[in-house]
Amino acid sequence: MADLGMKDGQAEDPCVDWDAVRVAIDEAGHAVVPAVLSAGQCAVLAALYDRPDGFRSTVVMARHGFGRGEYRYFAYPLPGLVEDLRRSLYPGLAAIANIWGRRLGQDGGWPAEHEGLLALCRDAGQSRPTPLLLSYNAGDYNCLHQDLYGSIHFPLQAAILLDAPGVDFTGGEFTLVETRPRQQSRCEIVPLGRGDMVIFPVREFPRAGSRGWYRAQMRHGVSKLRGGRRRVLGLIFHDGA
Repeated sequence: MADLGMKDGQAEDPCVDWDAVRVAIDEAGHAVVPAVLSAGQCAVLAALYDRPDGFRSTVVMARHGFGRGEYRYFAYPLPGLVEDLRRSLYPGLAAIANIWGRRLGQDGGWPAEHEGLLALCRDAGQSRPTPLLLSYNAGDYNCLHQDLYGSIHFPLQAAILLDAPGVDFTGGEFTLVETRPRQQSRCEIVPLGRGDMVIFPVREFPRAGSRGWYRAQMRHGVSKLRGGRRRVLGLIFHDGA
């Protein structure tokens, strides 16, 4: 369990076992960190979706063939809790991302602090904030996709479930599909409780094969909601063009 030392609307540095996260992603392609946010913090964030301010855009998925449902991108400045999560989770994720880079023979590495990543994004013309809230009602779903947003895309992202499955909604399972060279795709449903965080690849990650490390592609989505309402905080660490 991760103790972020948070009060509602405020976050301190998270206590996450990053070695365990790395091992879980190596084995399963994702890692779940339970109870990152309290029920109160989830309620505070979920309630933001229905407020008219604080967002730079709203996307109706059906208009673009993305599925059904909506999501809203936060505007800068981000809400304090969202900004703190993004800043404090990044160093642990960057350490994993740099291990991935070495495995795949990539030059250089990701900055140790989040501001360094944002500076890289600005230099590449990417300055639009990408953290978002997603909202699903009965019958809504999210097609499999990847969140890239530009030439600079940090290889890991996170999502935190803000509503309680079986209480606030039914259905709507978080789904990952891994595509491996010369093999059939692998699908996994990731069970989450309210306040749980899932960490997963943005696009690709290293898998160990008989001839060394290879690039496995990952896409993610959400199955059809059978009833209720499901809201999620998406934490993407690079900014968009």
